[in-house]
Amino acid sequence: MAYYRISLPDQVVSRKQVLIAVLAVLCITIHLMLRFGVETDATVHQLPLLIALVLGGVPLIWDLAVKVFNREFGSDLLAGISIVTSVLLGEYLAGTLVVLMLAGGEALEAYAVRSASSVLAALAKRMPSVAHRKSGTTVQDVGLEDIRVGDVLLVLPHEICPVDGTVMEGHGVMDESYLTGEPYLMSKTPGSTVLSGSINGDSALTIRADKLPVDSRYAKIMQVMESSQQHRPKIRRLGDQLGAFYTPLAVTLGVVAWFFSGDPVRFLAVMVVATPCPLLIAIPVTVIGSISLAARRGIIVRDPAALEQVDACRTIIFDKTGTLTYGKPRLTGQQCRANCNPDEVLALVASLEQYSKHPLAEAIVAAARSKNLRLQPATRMSERPGEGLRGVVDGKEIWVTSRQKYLAAYPGDADLLTPQEGGLECVIVIDERYAATYQFRDAPRQEGVQFVSHLARKHGIRRVVLLSGDRESEVEYLAKLVGISEYYGGQSPEDKLEFVTRETALAKTMFVGDGINDAPALTAATVGVAFGQNSDVTTEAADAVIMDSSLAKVDEFMHISQRMRGIALESAVGGMALSVVGMLIATAGYLPPVAGAVGQEIIDLLAVLNALRVAMPPRTLVDF
Repeated sequence: MAYYRISLPDQVVSRKQVLIAVLAVLCITIHLMLRFGVETDATVHQLPLLIALVLGGVPLIWDLAVKVFNREFGSDLLAGISIVTSVLLGEYLAGTLVVLMLAGGEALEAYAVRSASSVLAALAKRMPSVAHRKSGTTVQDVGLEDIRVGDVLLVLPHEICPVDGTVMEGHGVMDESYLTGEPYLMSKTPGSTVLSGSINGDSALTIRADKLPVDSRYAKIMQVMESSQQHRPKIRRLGDQLGAFYTPLAVTLGVVAWFFSGDPVRFLAVMVVATPCPLLIAIPVTVIGSISLAARRGIIVRDPAALEQVDACRTIIFDKTGTLTYGKPRLTGQQCRANCNPDEVLALVASLEQYSKHPLAEAIVAAARSKNLRLQPATRMSERPGEGLRGVVDGKEIWVTSRQKYLAAYPGDADLLTPQEGGLECVIVIDERYAATYQFRDAPRQEGVQFVSHLARKHGIRRVVLLSGDRESEVEYLAKLVGISEYYGGQSPEDKLEFVTRETALAKTMFVGDGINDAPALTAATVGVAFGQNSDVTTEAADAVIMDSSLAKVDEFMHISQRMRGIALESAVGGMALSVVGMLIATAGYLPPVAGAVGQEIIDLLAVLNALRVAMPPRTLVDF
């Protein structure tokens, strides 16, 4: 892992807002006890409030000042103005109440915010820290930084391959789906290439390192991931969008009240009532309630800001494997010679394939068992590199090979083969005669057509795009099955990142995928949604993780966002409307600062009660 170490931004998870809120509550309580329970000098009972303003208010004002310096004018700016004004005018109780409201809102939001760049840490953590280098008959563990091109390495069963290389000894399979997007376990024999980051199967393989670890495929994906993380678009939060209109209105009313009355306390009263707690508290409560509802539905929301954005996305981009498909090949076609019985051929082939580790062997055996065909023992089996699988079953010689190898052996039999279609295929030869051609496909999800067709009608999606690392013919085949007209095949992680970044600059995008090869695109999109827990890297890169991989859960996620946004707007806009009424009363001089702060708390309570409705599950969240 040392060779894959990268520089990460500081991950600061601060509990400062919680401590400030607790401090404010404690100081207000002590102030009220001293003021109404004990006869003391005014200076004494004001002391707890001064402590709260110094220890809690100053850090908050400093944070706001930094935002203003960076030209980030959020909805919390009014709270900062209120705190400063209350101190200047000696209205310490009102100022401390504002500190409580501001810190409390930020503390609520902090519970839902994830730490930045954890995806990069997950990428680095996934790689092995050592490799097993062979020298003659000895095997020595060495760090990845000590590997050189040409070194002979041993990859043990179930280990992650440390470098790109070529198999020298051994027969087995590797799971490369995280890297390539191909849904199959790839057969590995001497001469086969292997990719760093792929997972070895049950057999040990001896490989030759063709690249340094830093130049291998996995390292390149890490570099792309780091770049996409650094250039991730900054999302403007819903509260800040509303605050952009509300803040100037409140400041204008306060200035007008001060100008016509000549009393600066009137300005403070307006500012205290104007403190945008429906934005600072009600919206975070709505977000947290929606996150809770989503979790109960098997959807883990990792970035609250993205939850606010889903309903505004107008482009949705799908990876193919494992998202619109199940990620498992199936035997979909059996083209047999005229005088061959398809079930007899399948039983013979499956009897041989049950001993193989070829990526398609499982699909053939599964098809035979689904028909309750009896499998027999096989003898004289061989699986030489590039030649296919041979063996004897029930006295018959079986050869399972590719179209190219068959035509090379029997060049005059080209007319016997059906035209080549998309997907994977193999040719079956029995007793040196052509018997059948088998076709395989990664099956599309059953709900794919209905889900894709309803996106424009129910969610305002203008563009649906299929973006995959698979071959163009495979991508085209699936796109036509599910009703997607825009599709692109042969896409590397770099290609996906470039495409998603370009589209996100034009309109808000949602990317749905799985596998490490999707991680950069998941990060670059406005909202990234990952299926399942196949990879820590994918789930770290995504804004939301669908635990029960299905398109119905994606629809639920979109409806939860839609519902959250509606209730958040009700709570925020309704609360602001009541605050405007309070500001007008304060402008007229009928609402002093402390009473205004209490009135604002009542408004907050109403807004929060409405916001809590979001956690109550509706009857259904799927509409296709």
